Amino acid sequence: MKHMSVVKGLMVCLLAVGVVPAQAQPDRWQQRVKYVMDVNVDATTNRFTGKQKLEYTNNSPDTLYKVFYHLYWNAFQPGSMMDVRSRELGKIVIGRDSKGNERRDWDYRVADKISKFTPEQTGYQHVLSLKRDGVPQSFNMLETILEVPLKKPILPHSTTTFEMEFEAQVPVQTRRSGRNNSEGVDYSMAQWYPKMCEYDYEGWHATPYIAREFYGVWGDYDVKIAMDKKFVIAATGYLQNPNQIGYGYEMMGTKVIRPAGEKLNWHFIANNVHDFVWAADPDYKHITQQVDGFVAHFFYIENDITKDTWPAFAKMIPRAYEYIKAHYGPYPYKSFSFIQGGDGGMEYPMATLIMGNGKLEGLYGLGVHEWMHSWYQGMLGTNESLYPWMDEGFTTFAENNVLYHTLDSTREAFAQESSYNGYFNLVKSGYEEPMSTHADHFKTNYGYTQTAYNKGAVFLEQLGYVIGTENRDKGLLRYYADWRFKHPNPNDFIREMEKESGIALDWYKQYLLYSVKHIDYGIDTVYTNDNNKTVIRLRRIDDFPMPVDLLVTTKAGKQTMHYVPLSLMYGSKPNENGNIMRTVHEAWRWTSPTYDVVIDTPLNELGEIVIDPGLRMADINRSNNILKF
Repeated sequence: MKHMSVVKGLMVCLLAVGVVPAQAQPDRWQQRVKYVMDVNVDATTNRFTGKQKLEYTNNSPDTLYKVFYHLYWNAFQPGSMMDVRSRELGKIVIGRDSKGNERRDWDYRVADKISKFTPEQTGYQHVLSLKRDGVPQSFNMLETILEVPLKKPILPHSTTTFEMEFEAQVPVQTRRSGRNNSEGVDYSMAQWYPKMCEYDYEGWHATPYIAREFYGVWGDYDVKIAMDKKFVIAATGYLQNPNQIGYGYEMMGTKVIRPAGEKLNWHFIANNVHDFVWAADPDYKHITQQVDGFVAHFFYIENDITKDTWPAFAKMIPRAYEYIKAHYGPYPYKSFSFIQGGDGGMEYPMATLIMGNGKLEGLYGLGVHEWMHSWYQGMLGTNESLYPWMDEGFTTFAENNVLYHTLDSTREAFAQESSYNGYFNLVKSGYEEPMSTHADHFKTNYGYTQTAYNKGAVFLEQLGYVIGTENRDKGLLRYYADWRFKHPNPNDFIREMEKESGIALDWYKQYLLYSVKHIDYGIDTVYTNDNNKTVIRLRRIDDFPMPVDLLVTTKAGKQTMHYVPLSLMYGSKPNENGNIMRTVHEAWRWTSPTYDVVIDTPLNELGEIVIDPGLRMADINRSNNILKF
């Protein structure tokens, strides 16, 4: 065991160099925004006009000579990048359904829909004027990006103010945003305003909108919406004039006194968020549920299904939050809104748009998934375009765990079973690409979805196999505490897990993120050596090295765990099952394709040998992981 003692000593040295103490919080400069917006909606034309005042603080050490805005709704035009991309992906046949029909690789919510839009069905955002600190400013509209060359640069650590007038047309419901969705919701207003692009330590992220992910600047929103009185509005933030609005917002026992006129002016404020969403419908029913420290709001159109499912869904949220808070950290805002709308499920700060006419269990699962985004997309705010798995994958992992521990009807053998199966199917499909691929640049929608959601969830579950579930879970809470509101990247996450576990993980990051190498271990041979010891020869068949849990069961039923760490870890995970005796063997060097586990149990007494009995290692061929005698 001399080798292991040297390895452990080296690990102590590695972790002692440059480690931030647990009580110190990592820091990284970030830009800051403060939006004040006033919009007037014409529901007869599905258009609105808006005024935007944006206070922009350049906290970077850089001088900025231009800025960029997102104009997302310009994607909803025939011939747009989103339209072309969707139709090109639709040419790819990724398989066949149970009836033998071709399965094309397009997102059904887009497909070739945009190409067929009439002018009245399209969406657009037009900037009418732009001033900076009172001086008119020229700009260039590049489809979904507005480029603004500045007359005077923005100096480091300075604040400037942009004032904009804009107009927009709400598209027919397409990919998160629009009017008249399939469940009858009039307006799902996502990505509805000109939004400043993020500038960070990597530079500008002026990403054209082709239907995938988002990345925003944290700040404060003050939004006023003028709309016909018949509409009920649900939104990010806190309504400032509830007693003039009513519709379930008013304080209990208060008589609602609405001002004269055909429209109501809704006034919302949200602080420390990176986006703002709203939805409107005359038939929204608004109910609330008190949860630990905040109020959950529910907006839905009541029918024979929703009259039962949505109130039941509301009652399930406190139990879900009890698990979420304990495992992923507390929700810091005082409200969250579950809003029927959109065309699937989409997360936003303090709110989500979800389809609402399904069965209760599906509604709960979708709601939990989108709400969990409040942690990984909302509070941690990773750049989803660059690292979609850090949002979608972590959210899927958390959703699976919440459902597994709060639904009595959960049928899976373990919480992440569906994610592992999705990943294994991806491997078989031939459409796998590295997890490090930019979200917009995956060759297929299928490859993107399986990688971001399922392989991302496998990343976390398998990490528990590598460093121990308890270390992984503590590391997730540490990650939340240290990096909330700071836009962490993959290395930031890995370092948190290394600090929590004392195990080196750079190899894990490199293999999973930057390659499509696979894990395949097998039991090669079992024999008795010259010393009358039993030798179990393990073989690494594929290229991805991993530590190995090897469970040995005798014919009499006695079990022992034999743990073989990987040399690249420079350490060992804790014993995860105190009821089974564990032997820690010398580390397996990744350059060696085989490893001999030598045990005292005579060969003729062996009943079964199993590699990874917990099924947490994403081994693509588990048929050679079990040997029965």
